[in-house]
Parts: sequence; C-alpha cells; structure tokens
Amino acid sequence: MSVSENTQKIKKEAERLGFLSCGISKAGFLEEEAPRLEKWLNANMNGEMSYMENHFDKRLDPTKLVEGSKSVISLLLNYFPSETQNAESYKISKYAYGTDYHFVIKDKLKSLLYFIQDEIGEVHGRAFVDSAPVLDKAWAAKSGLGWIGKNSNLITRKVGSFYFIAELIVDLELDYDSPVTDHCGSCTACIDACPTQAIVEPYVVDGSKCISYFTIELKNEIPEAYSGKFDDWMFGCDVCQDVCPWNRFSKPHREPLFNSSPELLSMTKKDWEEITEDIFQQIFKKSPVKRTKFKGLKRNIDFIKST
Repeated sequence: MSVSENTQKIKKEAERLGFLSCGISKAGFLEEEAPRLEKWLNANMNGEMSYMENHFDKRLDPTKLVEGSKSVISLLLNYFPSETQNAESYKISKYAYGTDYHFVIKDKLKSLLYFIQDEIGEVHGRAFVDSAPVLDKAWAAKSGLGWIGKNSNLITRKVGSFYFIAELIVDLELDYDSPVTDHCGSCTACIDACPTQAIVEPYVVDGSKCISYFTIELKNEIPEAYSGKFDDWMFGCDVCQDVCPWNRFSKPHREPLFNSSPELLSMTKKDWEEITEDIFQQIFKKSPVKRTKFKGLKRNIDFIKST
C-alpha cells in the first residue's frame, strides 16, 4: 500500500471514530516554538505549574518522546454542548460538562492505533491526550487543523475552537499537511473580554493570571488582587472562546459521553453554595471537575461569593 493510501485510510477511520478532523505532520524539532516556550517559562507565566518546565527537549521534539517516530497524527474532537448551564449559576467550562475527556479520547486513539496496526502492519506509536509533554496546539496548527489565535487557542473557520486536541505519534511515514493562514485579523475581542487581563499581548497568555489556572491548577489561596474578577467562573473559564467571532460556527457535539446530567445544568448558585461532598461525588463521578476536588470547588465558590 502506498503512503497516500495509508494516509487516506487513517483519516477515514478517524472520521468514522467521531473525530472532527485529522491532520498529519512530520515528527521533528519545533524550531519556532522553542524560543517562545523558553521566553514564556522565563517570565514565570506558568505560575505554580512547575511540570511545564520538565522535559523541555521532549516537549519540542516528539522523536525524543517516541523512539523512531516519523509522524504526528493530530486529531480534534468536538465538545460544544447543545445545552448550557442555568443562567443563575456559578459557571463550569463547557469541556467539563460530561465524562472526563481523557478517558473518552484515549479509547478512540487506541482504536485508531489498532486499526493502523491491523490494516497497515507493524506500526509502533503512543497516544497522547493532554497528559505528556506534547505541544498539542503547535502540532495541530502545523498539520493544518487551524491557526493559533490571539487567545492562544487553536481556531478553525468552520467550527471555531470548542474541541479537544489529541495525538498519535507513530513510526510510520505518511503524507503531511500544510499549516493554514491566521484569520484573527484586527479582532481583539478575546483580549478586551478577559476578566483578569491574562492575554498580555496578542498570542501570549500569562497562565498565572488565567481564571482556569486559579480555579483548577492553583492549590493555594487565590490572590485577593483578583477579587471581583471571576465573573462567576468556579471551574475553568470560556470567556475568550465565547466572545470569539469564529465560535458562532460551533455545532453541538455528537458524543453521548460528553452530555451533561440535567442536574448539573439546572443547579442554581444557592444549590452550589449548599453542595455536600456526597452530591459533588455523585455529579462529578467521571468528570474532569474531580481534579479540583470538593475542597477546591468550595474554595472557588467562597472566593466568588466574598467579592
């Protein structure tokens, strides 16, 4: 079978598995990303996310992460919901409405890898879902799935940015896609709307100022300097995506596991303020919200309430 035939087989199977799109790029050193990442880390924009400083070389070169790798297969999976939370509620990022995406996508990636091995032959590779030192957005952009916008999210003209990014890094040579052009233009909607001014300049987000960082990654107390700036976000933040003009093209996902429970969507601020650990465990049994734990969610709610 030819390289082109193998490439088309993989893309067709990715579509069958429910992925929004699939792009492929040649595995190698990310020359343009190296100085950007170094500058970002040196400016301490990773805050307390010290893991971002680990495996610098592997983060920039998948051939150091997966021996013999030749191709990075980037995949997008839509999570845009058909229904959103009660307007009178503390807010959760849309990606966290349903089952933890790590489990959902990992299963799909394994299925795709098994398909490649069955159809093409002895192919070695690893699946990555936001769980290893891989620059997901850079690879997705390199493989033509979108451009990295001023809010540092991957954006596409067809469906905006409400999707997960994942990769298969394999030791198989394939046809490679080309990057697309930037279509942010003169728009500054995301920069203007960010409640904590975390987008410090176009295409640069100071992670240590982001509401998602404060409500999920930060284990200590939230700095008082951000009092009154959370806009009711208790887990993550979608502001820079909600205001992006390209997200008017977002379409509801078709993945049942990403559907939210009616209970989550109907809860009011009062319900959240009175939530018990038992109810928390029940609602977020398989949810990414468990990452912040009951104590963390209560801390976030208390911080918003007190401002």
